[in-house]
Amino acid sequence: MGLGMTLGLTMVLSPGTASPPESPRTRPSLAPVAATSPTVSATILIDPDAAQHGYSTPEVTISPDGTLSVANHDAIAHTVTSVDLGSDGLPLFDARVEPGETRVVPGATGLAAGSYAFYCRFHPNMRGTLTVQGDGGGTTPTPPSFDQPLVLPRTLDADRSRLRLTRSQVQVFASGPPTWMWTFDGSFPGPTLTRRTGQMTQLRVVNDLGRRGRAVSLHLHGDHHPARYDGQPDSFLVRPGMARTYRFPLRDAGRPIPGATLWYHDHRMGRTGRDVWRGLAGMMVVRDPRERRLGLPRGRYDVPLMLSERSFSADHTHLSSPQGDLHGVGPDPRMPRRWIGPDAPPNDATLGDYVLVNGRYAPYADVDAHRYRLRLVNASNFSSYNLAMSDGRPFTQIGTGNGLLPHPVQRQQILLGPAQRVDVVVDFGDAAGQTLRLDSVPMTGGQVQGIGPRPAQLMQFRVGAVVPDDSQVPADLATLPPLHAPRRVSATWSLGMKGDASHGTAWTINGRTFDPDRDDYVAVLGTTETWLLRNDTSITHYLHLHEELWRTVSRDGHRPPPWERGYEDTWRLDPGEYVKVVGTFSDYTGRFMVHCHMLDHEDHGLMAQFRVVRPGSPAAQRPSRRARPHHTGGSMASMPGM
Repeated sequence: MGLGMTLGLTMVLSPGTASPPESPRTRPSLAPVAATSPTVSATILIDPDAAQHGYSTPEVTISPDGTLSVANHDAIAHTVTSVDLGSDGLPLFDARVEPGETRVVPGATGLAAGSYAFYCRFHPNMRGTLTVQGDGGGTTPTPPSFDQPLVLPRTLDADRSRLRLTRSQVQVFASGPPTWMWTFDGSFPGPTLTRRTGQMTQLRVVNDLGRRGRAVSLHLHGDHHPARYDGQPDSFLVRPGMARTYRFPLRDAGRPIPGATLWYHDHRMGRTGRDVWRGLAGMMVVRDPRERRLGLPRGRYDVPLMLSERSFSADHTHLSSPQGDLHGVGPDPRMPRRWIGPDAPPNDATLGDYVLVNGRYAPYADVDAHRYRLRLVNASNFSSYNLAMSDGRPFTQIGTGNGLLPHPVQRQQILLGPAQRVDVVVDFGDAAGQTLRLDSVPMTGGQVQGIGPRPAQLMQFRVGAVVPDDSQVPADLATLPPLHAPRRVSATWSLGMKGDASHGTAWTINGRTFDPDRDDYVAVLGTTETWLLRNDTSITHYLHLHEELWRTVSRDGHRPPPWERGYEDTWRLDPGEYVKVVGTFSDYTGRFMVHCHMLDHEDHGLMAQFRVVRPGSPAAQRPSRRARPHHTGGSMASMPGM
């Protein structure tokens, strides 16, 4: 699928017609408020453990000329951020408040009368409503106008392909100047690799980032391949001016892997978040010819969509810095053991002002009244999205990012965290002439215990005429092997945090921060093991396991929901949650990763390594290889000084 092809959608390189304001942070002028209106101000209170309990004053009222303040009595940073946007696409009001700080919320004064939902960017499950009462004009919300067509990255489908890393200009907004980014082959996302399962794929990565660049390490997320091609964080690097060939067999235990939606990104130790933020990410679609008999939508009705978030300079020509005041302390300059500053754990979250779809802000797609297969990838550094269609029509989930589910699942909403992928079918057959949206909405059916989804209007679907549609979603999709998980848990990976604000903090796995020279666990080639993933912190994490075709055995002691009964590689873990998974160590020996895919967490210590060895090797015989890891010693909230 090349750029400029229709595929049932409008996908072009040319920008739209609407022009954003020159400075995205310039607010529209405010009409005067009637002098007879009484001034009413209010303060939003944030008490300890707000990430679990929410704002202490979620309902506040001010007058149009009143002042909105926020007082943070919690041990971690929070924000008060408007869900509604201004004409610049930014929140009507937005304030970050540090622990112990009280401050005025800019943008709240001068709003027109009405109700304004707000949330915490760091913990979007924290939600509230600001009511503005009184006479006079003021600033009103401006929803996205969806002024540019969706763009699909060009595709690469060859036994041997090349990806060139360059500093390039990318047109993110409908008009105005392009943005300088680090790119694969000059685009963000990079080219979509499209291969048939079982085909050896050789990918030549050329690092032409120049003097401003750095060594990178390409990781094909969700694939099964030799350790040297796994995106090792501190070895097998592609240094500036150099090149390296990665080989991906797309096989497991001699058999083609399932058809899947993978993605690739930089995996350099301590810099993954920054490099992905700069643009080093792209998608890969592994096609299984056996799927053709299922009758699923294909060709131009099979569309990959990458979600991401970014912030920009005032003129949109550059990305903003992904982090603020943060420095590391520790004996190893490659990977400090602790970090100090306002963005140190647990306040490390790279958040963007704008949510992008395939690298564009608020795009639209011209679609037929037909079924579409949407392959959704969350490539955001931190945010999760609770996906829903604006008219309430359901998704039919047919797979995860790692392959088809045994049976389709009807879902009104789908929570998609960082690095997770979902394969869905949306039927537009009865929507001819309508304009629909893909949104991210608040969770329903109970309070999220941890970090909820970011609210946003993501993209439009402009539905055209009815066309012949012979696609279908059958009742049976994939036949997975019987789930034979050993009852004995071989390894436990416990997520925690250590340190204090004065001496530095770090995320940990089993009480340790990442060390590239340490093996945290040893598995034996050819064995099948059950592992326990456990979150002992007060923050949600998305834990990613490299290398094998993993499956979910149980979640919190119960059978996993239907949408978690296929192959997985990244699991949401809310505070106190635990998940059992099973995998077979086939084909390859060497080191592989376990880490959180909220990328600041990974960069700040929340990563470990396991080594796969051959049977009979000295490492396989050591009793300690199966020793249960020790407990982290408490949640983040109990740490001194936090």
